[in-house]
Amino acid sequence: MTTAKKAAATAMLAVLISTAGFAQAPPELKSKLDAKIKQFEPLSNDPQVVSAVKIYNSTPPTPEARAMTNDQWHSLSLFDPFVRSVGKTALSEFLKTKRDDVVAKIFVSGADGGKVGFDAKTEHWTHKGMPKHEVPMTGKMWIGPVKQDDSTGLQMIQVGFPVLDNGKPIGSVVVGLRTDKLR
Repeated sequence: MTTAKKAAATAMLAVLISTAGFAQAPPELKSKLDAKIKQFEPLSNDPQVVSAVKIYNSTPPTPEARAMTNDQWHSLSLFDPFVRSVGKTALSEFLKTKRDDVVAKIFVSGADGGKVGFDAKTEHWTHKGMPKHEVPMTGKMWIGPVKQDDSTGLQMIQVGFPVLDNGKPIGSVVVGLRTDKLR
């Protein structure tokens, strides 16, 4: 890619990231969404989340993790040994305790966008380059639009929070909230 194309792509990503964090929730969802944001915001500094992300970020990925693409991840079953290895971590077990009838999914990504833990298999292995990860990596919260989630089939709003180590973003937490339960 030429320098001019790289600069243009970088500028486009910057615009996308700077505007993506400002999605407005429909008015009928706002109060319950705000309550859920307050409930999950502490995960940004939760010692178990921060510790797991720090370990992930400082440990070289396995060859399988390094080679994983979103297309490969999407094709794997829930019972695939690689999927199960991520889904059975202490962090994944902790995230499962955070679910309730409003939470459709919750996952944590390292600095590179790869999965550190999740409550259930996600649609993508990495969210690098996507606002739900990139905005929290700037230290800001991201709220996505209402959309149908491909991995659950539910209408939801995703909220991304930075994982913070002494105030510095080191990863992201994304919580998918069911809009039918926020009404």
